[in-house]
Amino acid sequence: MMRAAAVSTPRLDRMPGMFFSAAPKDLKGTDHSLLDDKTQKRRPKTFGMDVKAYLRSMIPHVESGMKPSKSKDILSADEVMQWSQSLEKLLTNRTGQVVFGRFLKSEFSEENIEFWLACEDYKKTQSDLLHYKAEKIYRAFVHSDAAKQINIDFRTRESTAKKIKAPTPTCFDEAQKVVYTLMEKDSYPRFLKSNIYLNLLNDLQANSLK
Repeated sequence: MMRAAAVSTPRLDRMPGMFFSAAPKDLKGTDHSLLDDKTQKRRPKTFGMDVKAYLRSMIPHVESGMKPSKSKDILSADEVMQWSQSLEKLLTNRTGQVVFGRFLKSEFSEENIEFWLACEDYKKTQSDLLHYKAEKIYRAFVHSDAAKQINIDFRTRESTAKKIKAPTPTCFDEAQKVVYTLMEKDSYPRFLKSNIYLNLLNDLQANSLK
């Protein structure tokens, strides 16, 4: 019988550098973490080891023989293979978001998925917090001086700046679409050929044969 790998799906609100919703009081004094200087984006000397440790954490049974405790925590080779069908398929999977985010971090372009996830979260925002969160996202990712500035054209940047003055749940949709297309055509194909993805898939497939 084929066995699936046990994985504890990482909580996205704990991912380093990720932009997530919070009440104003929770974000007080944390602007420096959202607006980290781009000069800090240096490849760590232990990057290779970090990736290996991360992959082991994704499939702990490979190292420890742990058994899955809950079906919802199981990550199978088939599920990971489905990530190669489309970027949409990858991003609808919570673990897929984390693994892709790790890959983008290795390419110093993690601001793309951080912005995309921030937009997804923003769409669920209560109306009384729209203005506050729109400003946070704009200052972190869209403003011309943003430390995590996304790569969008001037027209889209200006259009988004006007929209957040009277924010709606869809005011970032245009910019989000541009970033999604950029990831789809550029980063995603490389991700599917990366060691981060292939090592995870190979380990899961090898485990399923045991």
